[in-house]
Amino acid sequence: MATIRLYMTMSLDGFVAGPEDSADAPMGVGGFRLFNWLDQRFDPGPSGQVYSEAMATRAFISGRRTYELADHWQGDHHDGVPIFVLTHDVPADPPPGSVRFVTEVREAAAQAREAAGDGEVMVHGAGAAQALLVAGELDELELHVVPVLLGQGRRLFDNLSTEHTELELVRALDGPGVHHLRYRVLRP
Repeated sequence: MATIRLYMTMSLDGFVAGPEDSADAPMGVGGFRLFNWLDQRFDPGPSGQVYSEAMATRAFISGRRTYELADHWQGDHHDGVPIFVLTHDVPADPPPGSVRFVTEVREAAAQAREAAGDGEVMVHGAGAAQALLVAGELDELELHVVPVLLGQGRRLFDNLSTEHTELELVRALDGPGVHHLRYRVLRP
């Protein structure tokens, strides 16, 4: 069965975007510096390895807000893989490319797992990550922690319930200006 893995870059203080993020400034004020590590994405080191793994995923789940702020990835996040967008409201217009809108988190996970086969599903977006985690559908977290403090903006785990979630560190790779940490979500 496919593994559903969150891939998110965040500041050391837990922000995935700076303040005032919008369609005109998708990463908010100062937020794009979180992605400086992507300059190394084609290098043979740890950042290149992690990027290569992400681009080898066979399906993609995103929250609607992330999808909108990313300008829909023009209908193709990478290699034409199916994109499942979690949303409360399905737009009337047909989605571009391989995008499918899904209103129920478990259904999005099931469709993405089926599409990925024995491969992996990439997840982007704080809202999608939280919804999948609460539903028991998120298997792993690949966090690219950048040693900067944004101080404010959009946090990755701002709206979780008070239930405890246990994680197991399964991999730690250090690249210039980034720590790639992979955690497995432990189920009771």
